[in-house]
Amino acid sequence: MSKLPKQTGMWLFLVTGLLVQIITFCLIPHSPWAMISGVFGICSVVLSAQGNILTFVFGFVQVATYTYLCCVERFYAEIAINIYYFITMIYGVYCWRKRLYENTMQVQTRRLAPSFLPLLAIAIVGISFLTGWLLESYTDDPQPYLDAFTTIPAIVAQVLMVMAYREQWYLWLIVDVLAVIMWLRAENYCMAAQYVFWCANCIYGYIQWSKSLEKK
Repeated sequence: MSKLPKQTGMWLFLVTGLLVQIITFCLIPHSPWAMISGVFGICSVVLSAQGNILTFVFGFVQVATYTYLCCVERFYAEIAINIYYFITMIYGVYCWRKRLYENTMQVQTRRLAPSFLPLLAIAIVGISFLTGWLLESYTDDPQPYLDAFTTIPAIVAQVLMVMAYREQWYLWLIVDVLAVIMWLRAENYCMAAQYVFWCANCIYGYIQWSKSLEKK
């Protein structure tokens, strides 16, 4: 396995994301926790796209602040998924440390078998619909199906991320697009801006991890 290539544009990409987050907060103020979550979230995902284990350091702060925001909005599935994130990130540090290139902070990447992807997609869609129905029927969640479809794919994507599989980026892109819609409906434009950037980062991350695999 080969090392993820260094990109001279990484810092520019990161700074752009941070500026978008801060400017959005200044123009449309919301809870300061939204900006804190956004800033740490952007740092975390850019480092993840680079395959850098420091992604988990920023990720822990982002998860804690984002969970608080979800509690305020009563996004119950999102609350549950963030508790799951926190637990799996602890395990993720252990897994990535075992897969680091010698004397680096970079993880060795891998790919799923193409034949496995259709089965995975069918299972995710079915479970997401079921979760949305349960939230609609038994909670006061204002956006049950959006909440479900940003939660179930994320559960799978997180497992793939912890195990260093490139295909995580397909699922994160779906989750992030739906999360933009969810937070726009909640009128939290700072969080929506974060997820818009995360959509771009999914493409960036997929390209980075693909380049690594091509050089295997």
